[in-house]
Amino acid sequence: MMESNPFQELLAQQGIMPMEAMAWTKQNARSILIGIPKEHAKYENRIALSPHAVQLLVANGHEVLVEKSAGERSGFSDADYLLAGASVTEDLSQVWQSPLVIKISPPSEKEIDLMKVGNCLISCASYHHLTVEIIDKLIQKKILAIGLEYAEDNGGGFPFVKIMAEIAGQLVLPIASEILRKEHQPGILLGNVTGVPPCKMVLLGSGQVVEQAARAAWHAGIQVQVFDKDIYKLQRLKQSLGFPLITQVIDSENLPKALQEAQVIVGALRSDNGITPCIVTEEMVSKLKEGTLIMDVCIDQGGCFETSFTTNLGNPTFTKHGVIHYCVPNIPSQVSQTASLSISNLITSFLLKAGKTGGVEEMLWQGKSFMKGVYAYKGYITHPMIGKLFHKAVKDIQLLLLSKS
Repeated sequence: MMESNPFQELLAQQGIMPMEAMAWTKQNARSILIGIPKEHAKYENRIALSPHAVQLLVANGHEVLVEKSAGERSGFSDADYLLAGASVTEDLSQVWQSPLVIKISPPSEKEIDLMKVGNCLISCASYHHLTVEIIDKLIQKKILAIGLEYAEDNGGGFPFVKIMAEIAGQLVLPIASEILRKEHQPGILLGNVTGVPPCKMVLLGSGQVVEQAARAAWHAGIQVQVFDKDIYKLQRLKQSLGFPLITQVIDSENLPKALQEAQVIVGALRSDNGITPCIVTEEMVSKLKEGTLIMDVCIDQGGCFETSFTTNLGNPTFTKHGVIHYCVPNIPSQVSQTASLSISNLITSFLLKAGKTGGVEEMLWQGKSFMKGVYAYKGYITHPMIGKLFHKAVKDIQLLLLSKS
């Protein structure tokens, strides 16, 4: 860690070095008490911080309080967290009263009731889990709430969405193979068997999910077609993959034909406004071959198939018009340890910077990319997407932080 030195101070006095941003010193470093509650959503197996991350945070002067058995579904025991320097407790209220609470699923109303006024929360903020009542509770308690899906990196990307999409994309092929082997009668093997025509897969979108799925499918000998509305994104995808790929712009002529010939259709279109456009209508679904598998990976944003509705890991599929639908929103929870480590890496970086600058709010001001993840601040809604979804007035987070200072 860098500390100030006489040479830097001399430059600053001469006006050579800018002084707008507060430099980190041992004097302004701030210890943060972080609470990690257990995920009570039945099929949410991930945890926000791994024991290795806790060890790093504790070594940097922070305190971590973990609810008993919070990491079990990710393969981390209470002993792992104790050895890392965390405290483990059965007292749920104690965890939720920590100045900063970090979890995966959005909080419930009861959980928000346990929080102290003005404290901070980092979690997912998917609209199918949030409710008007939860939003009102966050406003009432003046909670600083950060949505992992909305936080940006310095390049304008969404690191949490990207890493979860990378994991989900790698799981598409093994999940599809298992479903078609068990639920499709007679069973289908996805792959290229000598003397047997290859299976056909249609991918909707051109982001991380499609990139990972297309790469796996190509190596398995599956015939892949990719559709997207944006020709630039399709060009980027072809360049990134580096092998021949059939790409087409979504239209009303080529798409239905490709869907009717496919054994697997993966919807992975994401929208900047939080709601995925419905690309495949119920009429189009009704014309698919019986036993076709639809995987709606963007169901957390509403899905791009008109026949989709949210399922879960305990009951992941349903059949409509003879077509199998897989619509699980938290696919990475199937590999909870890998997913937890990935999330932990992202959050730890932010927490270490927050400690250097004097706290979460100070970090938001200096780390403007992460500031964009804030959707509630001191009694106001600050993210346009959340405001639009729940019909709430939106305040500019930068203006609110300026007024505070």
